[in-house]
Amino acid sequence: MDAIYGHDYFLGQPAERSRMKTATGALYLDLLSGMLPAESASLLEIGCGQGEVLQEARRRGYRVAGIEVSQDAAAIANERLGQVTVRAEAEGSFAAILAADVIEHARDPQAFLAHLHELLLPDGVLLLVTPSLASWTRRLMRRRWMEYKVEHLFYFSPQSIRLLLERAGFRDVLIRPNRKILTLDYVARHFARFRVPVMSPAMGLLRRLVPDRLAHRHWRLPASGMLVTARKTVARVTPKVSIIVAAFNEAATFPHLMEALLQKEIAGVDREIIVVESNSTDGTRAQAQRYAECPGVRLVLQDRPRGKGHAIREGLRNANGDIVLIQDADLEYDLADYDSLLAPILSRRAEFVLGTRHAGDWKIRKFARQKSLSAALNFGHAFFTGLINVLYRQQMTDPFTMFKVFRRECLSGLEFRCNRFDFDHELVIKLVRKGYRPLEIPVNYCSRSFREGKKVRLFRDPLTWLWVDLKLRFTRLDVDRLPRVPRSLPAAGGSHPATGDAPAKDTKR
Repeated sequence: MDAIYGHDYFLGQPAERSRMKTATGALYLDLLSGMLPAESASLLEIGCGQGEVLQEARRRGYRVAGIEVSQDAAAIANERLGQVTVRAEAEGSFAAILAADVIEHARDPQAFLAHLHELLLPDGVLLLVTPSLASWTRRLMRRRWMEYKVEHLFYFSPQSIRLLLERAGFRDVLIRPNRKILTLDYVARHFARFRVPVMSPAMGLLRRLVPDRLAHRHWRLPASGMLVTARKTVARVTPKVSIIVAAFNEAATFPHLMEALLQKEIAGVDREIIVVESNSTDGTRAQAQRYAECPGVRLVLQDRPRGKGHAIREGLRNANGDIVLIQDADLEYDLADYDSLLAPILSRRAEFVLGTRHAGDWKIRKFARQKSLSAALNFGHAFFTGLINVLYRQQMTDPFTMFKVFRRECLSGLEFRCNRFDFDHELVIKLVRKGYRPLEIPVNYCSRSFREGKKVRLFRDPLTWLWVDLKLRFTRLDVDRLPRVPRSLPAAGGSHPATGDAPAKDTKR
């Protein structure tokens, strides 16, 4: 190990390298400062090098410690800061851990993350930086990617690093492209050591042409890595599922659904049923109020109907479970499918599951007396499915299914604004853009017709779907920052996803 991480491992002149690392570390500390309590906190840096970032953190009021495998670098860090670095284990608990360009060197990344989870305080923040298989440099250079080094044992995509973190007990995982403070001189030295055809000679020529004053100027440049933030949580012994039921003018089916839900047993999980009733005109509200005192049922009464999407967003705001399952108040879907939908999430094989209605037949709507209408709806479904798959590079068969099941932390950092059936599009698109690839599980389905109560508006809703599909392809996904912990770090607990609305007031009965 010391043969790899010896005195000649680091590139560039020591003073210049130190200034670049300090400036880059300041970017990381700026990010952490928005996630931690305002008062001084403890910070552990894994791979602290010669202590530049720890120096800056101490200047900002952090209590600091570090781990460094390079004996030469650790000696310099200890000379700068006192005895703050250790070679193996760090004792104590930390509000934040910074591990930049480290996890790719670990022999067991899952065990590494589990150990960091143990070192953090409840609700403590982990900041990782690691090369990304989805980075622009990797896509451009392919086999010649400069991050393919002998000391890098593992490589991660955004999806794989998120899954590892969530398996290790982290939530609120946010991933964004990393940027570092670099100089042209350093970049040229990097490509001189790690030779890449065309790129290395080009950078060498550019360095010779550029005056030293510009070659040593600091630039904030997109790097090959991803910057990952996550917060520690303590998992429940028994996971809880939040079943969200949006009810509006469903008097014919709502009581039957509720009785079936109350009788439904799901092995290995607790559950809560969140009923969002939108001031129906057919007696559904009175039916819903009968279940207000049932154990495990939470009733949210809205003052007026604002659409299915708005009701689901209200349900998300009130959900306390580890897993969310969306259930309509009609009887088109079969509750017997719950077990197969939840199984891959409970086993951590997937974080996001869709119940596809296209098991063997794309014609999911078959109205005996309205064949032309059913054909039009089936065609529209195929069109919008194809559009989303092309726009977002997916292979889904049924993105608009009611059965959307996902871990609640998938919503961290996301805001939802759609109120009607366009929410189905918004939810799937934003989860896909965040990096979750849905697992599709076949489910049973029997579509009802418009005569039986279907509420989609044929001339209005498709236009909103088209607008949302196109708009979300070209707008920024707002997942830039973990929520700040407002006081001293509290005991671990779930955070509520942002929904774009103010918290509901006086809606529970």
